Amino acid sequence: MNHICYIIAMQAEAQPFIQEFQMEEVTGFFSPYPFRLYQGEVDGSRLSVVLLGQQHGTDLVGCEAASITAMAAIQGLAPDLIVNSGTCGAFKADGAAIAEVYVGNAVMFHDRRVPGDDEWGTQALGNYPLWSGSAKLAEALGLRMGKVTTGSSLDLQPVDEEIIRQHGGQLKDMEAAAIAFVCSLTGVPLLLVKSVTDLCDGGEKTYDEFRRNLSAASHALRDANLSIVRYLSRSKLICRTSRS
Repeated sequence: MNHICYIIAMQAEAQPFIQEFQMEEVTGFFSPYPFRLYQGEVDGSRLSVVLLGQQHGTDLVGCEAASITAMAAIQGLAPDLIVNSGTCGAFKADGAAIAEVYVGNAVMFHDRRVPGDDEWGTQALGNYPLWSGSAKLAEALGLRMGKVTTGSSLDLQPVDEEIIRQHGGQLKDMEAAAIAFVCSLTGVPLLLVKSVTDLCDGGEKTYDEFRRNLSAASHALRDANLSIVRYLSRSKLICRTSRS
C-alpha cells in the first residue's frame, strides 16, 4: 500500500503516534483551513496524519469538521486508504474495557432521526461501506471488532441509545460515520480504529470519564496503530470497500 492517511480529531489522540514515527509537520498545506498535516515513511509506504485542527483554542471535533477535513485530505493527498483513528465510548454490558482498541466492522449515525419512508430512513442511518480487509487485519493483530455509531454530541441521550441498541451498535464516537460518508462518495476505502475512553452504561459523567482516560486510551491507540501501519505497509493489499 503506497499511501496511508490517518484522519484524527484531537492532537492528544494523535501525538503519541506522531512522536513514535518521528513524523514532521507540513505547515500551510491546507491553508486557510485549520487542518494540520504530518508526514513520514514506514517500510516504504507514505504515511500521512491529518488533524481536524483547532478553533477558539480547542480541538475541532464532530461531524462537520470531520467531513470537510476528509474531503480536503482525499482531494489534496490522494491516499490509497483512509484510517480514522480516535477514542470512543463503549458499553460495559458488551464487555468493553477502558483503553481497549477495536477495529470497526460497520458504521452508521445514531442521531439523524428522519421520519418517513425507508429511503429517507436508510440515508439518515448511513451504514456506509468499510475497507474489505478490516476483518483480516483485526484477526491478524488480535483486535476486537465492533459496530461504530456516530453522533454530534458527547453525551448519550435515551433516544440515541435506543437507536444504537436497535441496530447493534457497540462503539459511540463523533466522527467516523461523517468520514465514511465522504469516503462513500469518493470511493476511497476506510478503516476504523477506536480506543475506549468511557463506558456509556458505567454510571459516570461522560466528560469526566473521558478526560481521565484520554491519555491511556491514546497510548493504547499508538500501540495498535504501530502494528496496523506495519501490517498495511508490508502487505500486498487490494483496497476495496465492503458493506458489513
